[in-house]
Amino acid sequence: MTIDLSAERQIIDSWHQNARAWSVAISERQIASRKLVTDRSIVDAVVSRNAPKVLDIGCGEGWLTRELTARGMEVLGVDVVPAFINKSQTLGIGRFELASYAEIATGKLGEKFDLAVANFSLFGNESVTELVSSLPSLLTVQGMFIVQTLHPLVACGELPYLDGWRASSWAGFSDDFTDPAPWYFRTMATWVELFTTHGFTIAEIREPLHPQTGKPAAAIFIGVLR
Repeated sequence: MTIDLSAERQIIDSWHQNARAWSVAISERQIASRKLVTDRSIVDAVVSRNAPKVLDIGCGEGWLTRELTARGMEVLGVDVVPAFINKSQTLGIGRFELASYAEIATGKLGEKFDLAVANFSLFGNESVTELVSSLPSLLTVQGMFIVQTLHPLVACGELPYLDGWRASSWAGFSDDFTDPAPWYFRTMATWVELFTTHGFTIAEIREPLHPQTGKPAAAIFIGVLR
């Protein structure tokens, strides 16, 4: 297997560069699909599992951590971008820590959770596999893992429906965004395999529909430790 460290690095570099623009886009609710359906869909998915203690992986500017905290859960938001964590900590809602996926995988957090959630935050290949393989050690017995991602059948576009690195763009975003990073495309079957290979049973797959297009706005995978 060829490990594309350059692509993995570009993902992190891009988020460092675009942290401020992303925080503005989220706080001003500039992303229509999130405002219309996917923000609600991930909150509903997590709330439906009745998990007292939650790990928000790749929390970004921390909106999901704050939302779940406000609903009475104990939540830790983690991200590799200092600007995201620093901004989140100043708001005083939720708990946040700076950590890369590699650091999470090697035990930096030092605590266990009932549920881990990754909301549109798994863009890489090897980094994601390493992270997911470590999750059983971070979760309590019968712990859960929830991922919301772009729906593969929609995100594939006109390209072949095959796993692999894809170019991305900030089309539809403001001019403040620069240097889009590559991302690793997975089919529905490969997403399921990512769970099942690393100790999870798929309990549910949700496909929230965009209210305007009628097409899936995302895919949500809910896994439970075997």
